[in-house]
Amino acid sequence: MEKCRRYNSLMEHRAESVTGGVTWRITTATAGVRLDKFLAAVDRLGSRSRVVTALDKGQVFLNEREITRSDAGSVLRPGDDVRLWRDRPGSASRRHHVAREAGDVVVLHDDAALLVVNKPAGLLSVPLERKAEAGSAYDHLETYLRSHGKLRPLVVHRIDRDTSGLVVFAKTRRAQEALKDQFRRHEVERVYLAVVYGCPDPSEGTWDDYLVWDTKALIQKETSANDPRANLAVSHYSVLEEYESTCLLEVQLETGKRNQIRLQARLRGHTLVGERRYVYGPESLRPVIFGRQALHAYRLSFRHPVDGEVLTFEAPVPADMEKLLARLRRSRP
Repeated sequence: MEKCRRYNSLMEHRAESVTGGVTWRITTATAGVRLDKFLAAVDRLGSRSRVVTALDKGQVFLNEREITRSDAGSVLRPGDDVRLWRDRPGSASRRHHVAREAGDVVVLHDDAALLVVNKPAGLLSVPLERKAEAGSAYDHLETYLRSHGKLRPLVVHRIDRDTSGLVVFAKTRRAQEALKDQFRRHEVERVYLAVVYGCPDPSEGTWDDYLVWDTKALIQKETSANDPRANLAVSHYSVLEEYESTCLLEVQLETGKRNQIRLQARLRGHTLVGERRYVYGPESLRPVIFGRQALHAYRLSFRHPVDGEVLTFEAPVPADMEKLLARLRRSRP
């Protein structure tokens, strides 16, 4: 039996409609929850990324009013009707972004100021001198942009080589500085999916640790608040699914230190499945076979550096993690 889930079922009334999808009536037991969180429950849409997709397609209604992303944080009240109309005529063709391939990366957004890409695991975000032979998302984008002119991608942030998911690059110095400033101010929403050993208790909460980067070992280490080199790392986690000896977490970064999630999970005895660097104990105690750390940067939200519009992107769970999750779900007692 599953012990830890991020979303407990709050549904007390559900009505089926031939033309209008599914409607939930909010009661006192379900009131006080944000609309997007309500819809992301495992017995509804199952994830925030699916909620955002439904919003983009015009499939979500609150009291018969179509809801957009800007209203997704509305707090539900007793008597509200939440309707999900997944087969709404014309909704299948409504898309927020058009994806294009650029070598091994997928370009989800391309305008005069920035690029947002979905990076596969095994590819560096940017070139490294010590790994000159290794390819990077930057290299692929440089080739992609060369075919469209003389621009070069400008680095804004990065994710680990064996982490899959979303990375943003700038096209102009002004856009680069504006985006970097949002990251420095912790204004960017960065959400990851991680498969870890064990299951955190409680099922949602916050990890905060003081970390220091070891420049010789090239790893992140725990330290004390009194260490002059210390940097505070803060992550907010929620359990989405629990399996036999592992669970699926959603982790939202408040800060963005190198290898932050990987170390913070390990410090609490929840080493990532497939982790090679931040581990402890014999390998036999980590029986799930996976070729990399099971970490995926699946949601990224920030303000456009030119017009201030809030942009939100989701990268689907890659095939290797989908297979891992399917295998773990079959193992549940």
